[in-house]
Parts: sequence; structure tokens; C-alpha cells
Amino acid sequence: MNANTEPLPPGWEMRLDQHNRPYYVDHNTRTTTWERPQPLPPGWERRVDNRGRAYYVDHNSRTTSWQRPNTDMVQNWQNWQEWRNNRTFEQLQRRFLFPQFTQQDTSDPLGPLPEGWEKRVDANGRVYFVNHKNRTTQWEDPRTQGIVQEDPLPEGWEMRYTGEGVRYFVDHNTRTTTFQDPRGGPSKGPKGAYGVPIQYERSFRWKLGQFRYLCHSNSLPGHVKITVSRDNMFEDSFAQIMRLQPYDLRRRLYIIFKGEEGLDYGGLAREWFFHLSHDVLNPMYCLFEYASNSNYCLQINPASSVNPDHLLYFRFIGRFIAMALYHGKFIDSGFTMPFYKRMLNKKLTVKDIESVDSEFYTSILWIKDNNIDECGLELYFQADFEVLGKIEQHDLKEGGGDIKVTEENKEEYINLMVNWRFTRGVEEQSKAFLEGFNEVVPLQWLQYFRIDERELELMLCGMQEIDVDDWERSTIYRHYQRNSKQIVWFWKFVREIDNEKRTRLLQFVTGTCRLPVGGFAELMGSNGPQRFCIEKVGKETWLPRSHTCFNRLDLPPYRSYEQLVEKLNYAIEETEGFGQE
Repeated sequence: MNANTEPLPPGWEMRLDQHNRPYYVDHNTRTTTWERPQPLPPGWERRVDNRGRAYYVDHNSRTTSWQRPNTDMVQNWQNWQEWRNNRTFEQLQRRFLFPQFTQQDTSDPLGPLPEGWEKRVDANGRVYFVNHKNRTTQWEDPRTQGIVQEDPLPEGWEMRYTGEGVRYFVDHNTRTTTFQDPRGGPSKGPKGAYGVPIQYERSFRWKLGQFRYLCHSNSLPGHVKITVSRDNMFEDSFAQIMRLQPYDLRRRLYIIFKGEEGLDYGGLAREWFFHLSHDVLNPMYCLFEYASNSNYCLQINPASSVNPDHLLYFRFIGRFIAMALYHGKFIDSGFTMPFYKRMLNKKLTVKDIESVDSEFYTSILWIKDNNIDECGLELYFQADFEVLGKIEQHDLKEGGGDIKVTEENKEEYINLMVNWRFTRGVEEQSKAFLEGFNEVVPLQWLQYFRIDERELELMLCGMQEIDVDDWERSTIYRHYQRNSKQIVWFWKFVREIDNEKRTRLLQFVTGTCRLPVGGFAELMGSNGPQRFCIEKVGKETWLPRSHTCFNRLDLPPYRSYEQLVEKLNYAIEETEGFGQE
């Protein structure tokens, strides 16, 4: 039987609007929706709380949800649970920002350690570093803090490290010190916005070093204790973090798990960030949602207002994410690229929609590429928006319901529509999140990452060691063969670059630096499983282009390996990764 001929659930009615479009009325909750309602999946029950709000009980897993479930939602939830259950804290510990070398020998490309430092290996085989000057230890290699440069210092200058491993420079000529590298002088070429050579402003290591310096120079003495139960980690953490003053969250963290013995020398804090991020970003709490049915990157859920305290929770999550950045810890899940752009106060574009709503992107692209006056579309500066089953109409500009879209004003319509698509129903939540974040880490500190929002994800989620053999084995080709010279050159390029650049290439094509547990074979696209794809497109003068919804790289038929390397490097480092020609 066709789904459209099945009877509606009890209490539902189909009606037609003024444009003869069918919509559905739920007389149980007095709400409307464009989608034809489906019966609840087996094992689910609808209930109403003491405030009259409808919620749904899953007797299969003994959990509840504010969102009405359907078959797709249940399947996505099961896939997400399986993906999350396969992830372990040990996998998070294997993430890094820069590689750590496990042997101290003459082949170490970073050279000798600074005076007073020693490299050691613990019982689990993990490398750590000892600073004998102040008798402290740290996981980070002191040689990777800031810019790695090979040129000698000017005469009379000396490079030293603080007790925390932050590099600074001593000018014995004037008896002064500075954190700015004196080698970044005029001889290095034109300077950028931050007063250093442009090539260093593009360096993720330099930006990370600047951010770490801001955190270090604004740190507070002492520590702050956070005591949580593993069974109630979300609420325990929420209560304690919101009770503390924001500046206290900059002190050294001392995490205690109730009923467990152990001293926190950093390991418990890393575990707390991992497990708490797993909880607070869980879509079943209705605070965040998937970018799409097959994209596990997260964005704010417009329906979060079903929880009357949702803005307080978003303020808490803002503080938590800021703490992760401030203390240099990783979280388990990441957000969509438009979410990071919003944190950086960057303008959103039409292309940003592709990774979060491919259907909406296609419709906007069609309007952009076709003559509206000849199509006879009855479009107005107005948009329909559904949240919690209720359909509302939003004017994109004052009196938009009476202003028709024409070929002359469609550019304005597209710009307003794109901006509305990313802000619809989430303005208050975004504001609360950013306010909480700004209380711990001023948003101005993120200015170094405005050039490329992908670096914000790297800093928050870390990098995975990329298996190039698995990548090549799981890649498919269109209009290329596996033995095509451009494909051979591409994999040669991938094997020659370091892991940081491989991660940036992966971000460029897929939109994220994170891989599924099963590796490249389990990459997801907008329509489900979608392997990494390389397609022959365009002319040799074009730059490579990416389609993040489909994990596809458009690679023009370059005539030499040097040309391919030049174009790929430019696309990865100098563009935002989308549609450059």
C-alpha cells in the first residue's frame, strides 16, 4: 500500500493552504506540519508531561525524546549509537595537533631539546617531557610551541622557553624580552595584519602558538576542583561549571570521579572532556541535531526551546567548549563548518549550505542560474519554517509577503534566504552559546583563525593519523583510471606531505578532519555511505574544487606533477575550499 493512501493516525487531518499545498493538522497537540505523519515505530509511546508538552518514550532502550520519532530518525539513532559505542577514550588519546617523536636521535627533524629539558617514555609507551628547571612535566614537545624556523637569530639574540614550554626571545643588546620572533623582519617579505610575515600567518603552528600564548599569559594560579559522577556527568558538570565564576575556569583543572581513587595529572581531565562532550552534544537532548540524515556533524536544534532552560544549557556548553580550547583538550564530536564561521563572525555564503542541506542548496542554485521572470514562479520575500510540527511564515524583509521575487531583485532574495537559513530559530541559542564561550575565552582570541575556520575544528577535535593505504584503497574514480598519470601524481603528493597537510586536504574535500571508526571505507555523504571520489573536471588552468556533500574532489587534467602540486597546495592553503576556478 502506498504511504499516501494509508489512513492518518488518530487525531490528524489533512488540509490545503491558499496555494493548494497539502499540510497536516495534529489536533492532539494543536500543531501543523508539511510532512505526512507516520505511525510511531514499534516500542514507542507518546506521553504528555505536567506542563502539557508532548514527549515520546522508547521502551526498547528505556529512553525519552522531545522529538516525534519516525523510521529514519530511529535508524539514524541506531547508526549513531553504534558509531559512538565503537569509539573509545583511547582513540581520542591518539589524536594530536603536531607529531610527537618517540626516539631522541640525530635524525629527529626538530633537533635537540632546549636546555634543561629531557624526553622520557612512561609505562604505557607514551612520550612526555621533563623540565628540570622548574621540575614539571608535560605531554607537549617544547620544540613545537610556536613557529618552527630554521634561520639563525640576529646577533645578540637568544631563544628561551618559559616553565610551561612557551618560547620567548631575549635581546641582550637592549636587555629586553619579547614573545615575537625577531627573525620576522623586513627581509622575510611583506607583513600581514598581525605584524609578522604573511607566510607565518598562514601557518597553523604560528596561529596555535599565538593562541596558546594568550591563554598562558591570562592564566590564574591555583586549581579548581570539579567532582562528577559517571552516571550523572552532564548534570553534575552543569551545576558546578555554572556555579563557578568564569575566570575560575582558567585555573588548572582537577577532576574527581566520585567513588574512584586517582590523582588528576591531566589524564582524568582529558577523559572528562571526552565523555562530557559525548553527553552534552547528544542529539536526543534536543539541544543539537545532525546537519543531515547522513552527516554526524552537529548544529543547533531550532526546537531546543521545548526545554524551558535551554538557553542556560547553551551558555554552559559555550563555557565547556571554551574550556576545551583554553586547556588544550579535545572533544569527541565536532560541529558544522558554518557553526565555526559563526563563532568567527564570518559571512556565510551559498556554498556553506551544501554541507548541511543539499536539497535547499540545489533549489537556491537553480534560482541563481535561471531566469525567474521566464519560469513563472510565484516566489515572494517570505519563507516557511516548521519547528515542533508548527508551520510559521517569516518575512525576509519588511513586507516581504507582498514583494515578488524577480530577475532584478533575486540576488537580494538569495542573500537574505542564505542568512535566514543559518539563523532560523537559533538566534537566541547562538547568542547564549557565544556569551558563555566569551566568558572564558574572549572571542577576539580567535581572530588568528578568521582566515580559515577549518583550523578551529583541528584545534578543538585534534588530528587522527591518516592511513594513506586505506585512503587509496577506498577511493573511487570518475573519468579517471587508477593508473591515470594524474591519479598516480595525486597519491605521490599525498604520501610526500605530512599528516597535518593530509588532514587539511581531507577537510578540503569532505568538510571535516574526522574519520569514522571504520576508516575511509565508511565515509558518509549527503545520501548515505559515500566513498572518497576523484573526478576529472575542467581545464588544466583551473584549481581543484571540492563537493563536501559527496566527498568528491574535482581534479583537472594537469600536464605535470609540479603543476598538480602547485594547484593542490594553493587550493588547500589559500582558499576556503569551495568552488574556486
